[in-house]
Amino acid sequence: MDALVIVGIVVVVAIAVGIYLWATYNALVTLNVRVDEAWSDITVQLKRRADLIPNLIETVKGYAAHESKVFEQVTKARAAALGAGDPSSAAAAENMMQSALKSIFAVAEAYPQLQASQNFLELQSELVDTEDKIQASRRFYNGGVRELNTKIQLFPNTLFAKNLGFSSRDFFEVEDAAAIASAPRVQF
Repeated sequence: MDALVIVGIVVVVAIAVGIYLWATYNALVTLNVRVDEAWSDITVQLKRRADLIPNLIETVKGYAAHESKVFEQVTKARAAALGAGDPSSAAAAENMMQSALKSIFAVAEAYPQLQASQNFLELQSELVDTEDKIQASRRFYNGGVRELNTKIQLFPNTLFAKNLGFSSRDFFEVEDAAAIASAPRVQF
């Protein structure tokens, strides 16, 4: 009788551990997919912004053709943003892009005709909208990363999460947070 009770307890404990592992694994998979989805959202918005940049450059070029250095900086920043494959390289590209956009808007301030151009105003509005969407996507991504990293680091999950192929993810952080705290603004 005692052996039967011990076997019963072992079976119940094994079932409980199995259910716990199953539920934790599924939760980790869900969080991992959520982080991947959020990263995809960020790349979509970065691509959208990168697609707006050539139109913005062409519009400004028509008024300020001699500002070639600014246009080169923007082109380099755009290429870096498109080539970013992970949060750390995207953060570095984000810093370059913010600096380049500030430069192009500074050039635009010197040309009243450009400031009155409907095309320029529409591009500027689209860019501000895209910057807002990038910020929202970053917040969603970082929230997902926070949840995943917390779940992985909690005991007893930390004992087996890495063995199941789950690892902590990097936050999308930029070196100069003040530079991207708000969308680029140009006052006319």
